[in-house]
Amino acid sequence: MPSGLERERVRLLTGADLPLVERLLRTSEYVYQRFTLAELQLLLQQYPAAGFVRDVSLHGFLLSQVLNPSTAWIGGFGVSWSESRRYLAILDLLLDHLSDSLRTRGACFLYYSGNDMTQDWLRDILLARAFEQYRYLFSYDKFDYGVPSQGNPAVRLRPVDFRRDDGGDMAALLAIEAACFEELWRYDDVAFTMIATTHPYFVVAELDGKIVGYQFNALDGDAGYFIRIAVHPSAGGHGVGTRLLAEAMRFFARAHVTRIMLNTQDDNARAHRLYEQCGFIRLPQRGFVLRRQL
Repeated sequence: MPSGLERERVRLLTGADLPLVERLLRTSEYVYQRFTLAELQLLLQQYPAAGFVRDVSLHGFLLSQVLNPSTAWIGGFGVSWSESRRYLAILDLLLDHLSDSLRTRGACFLYYSGNDMTQDWLRDILLARAFEQYRYLFSYDKFDYGVPSQGNPAVRLRPVDFRRDDGGDMAALLAIEAACFEELWRYDDVAFTMIATTHPYFVVAELDGKIVGYQFNALDGDAGYFIRIAVHPSAGGHGVGTRLLAEAMRFFARAHVTRIMLNTQDDNARAHRLYEQCGFIRLPQRGFVLRRQL
């Protein structure tokens, strides 16, 4: 009878595996998590995910996130405590299986990000597995809600709406993504739908009746996460970004957070100026993005 890893198998996970993944998230010694628990169900339903299974028990998982269309991200990884000694071998099995599935969906690159390149436990492991350093990130903190300007008062902010039969705001947001970001940073329609469902604050900005920007945030206890702000280049210089940021500060004030955090690409000088003018303080730690060709 075969023994060791030969007795076990790797398979694609589905939404029905949600309780098994949640259990590993609670008990695993080795965990990387780029999602909230509220997002997990949709992740398993919409994006390829690989699971390491013995009999009917899940002992490891590797989730992908955002397939748009030639890029994908590692969304999460975990191995059960009973298999912690074999976590590298299990990671290799899961990575091979997930990569095959992503390639069939048209993905050419797989990305991984971390907030601190000196402390991230997976960084060196992935660099030894054909991942390469691709981007650096700056981290910022803010401990108050003040902003130097309220932005353009003619900019109307309202909650995002994807509920209409025509998709509502989706087409406009996807157009902003294409105009503002290189492919690895773009959200797809599935990701936007998930964000609208699971995040407490997601607004669009309208100028002259047209959607020209958006912004969404997350909360975790007394911490606030300023996740994404985007303004279409055609509306640049009209105070849209400042208006979005000022309203976000009001949201954080209502939530009584004591610390507001964000990350941005190190060469995004325009964003750096906006954040620093609004009182965000750049931290010494350096985030990063790794990339592997599939």
